[in-house]
Amino acid sequence: MSSPQMVMYEEEFIQIQAVVDRLVRDANAKVVFIVDKNGQLISASGDVENIDTTSLASLTAGNIAATGGMAKLLKENEFVSQSHEGENSKIHIELVGNRVILVVIYDARSSQGLVRLRVKKATAELNAIFEALLKKVAEPGADTPFAEITDEDIDNLFND
Repeated sequence: MSSPQMVMYEEEFIQIQAVVDRLVRDANAKVVFIVDKNGQLISASGDVENIDTTSLASLTAGNIAATGGMAKLLKENEFVSQSHEGENSKIHIELVGNRVILVVIYDARSSQGLVRLRVKKATAELNAIFEALLKKVAEPGADTPFAEITDEDIDNLFND
């Protein structure tokens, strides 16, 4: 079952992008990106020119769904982090607030310990951003110039 589409505002997108940009530097990573659980790329930073981010985002979401199934078989809610190691590249995947997926691709210039340490800090920042975003979405219109317009104002506009 897929998750509902996420609503994103420019303010939160800028904050998320700042966290992703900083994580690339602080973890000495090649690429960092954030994907929603439906496989939609939200944000990316680093050397993304040589990577098919759309396919990788989709495959990452599928990977999270598959390991979520394994977790349920083992009576776990989720596996919040995963690591994959290849000959030249390593991937650290972190589920952030059970909402989005943080992916860090790195190589021998970094280490798993450094990546995990930096991801822990970034995850806390991202959780705060997504919590604020959820509150903003829960109050539709509260942050717009139309918030003070009433139904009576609309009726009056069309009755003239």
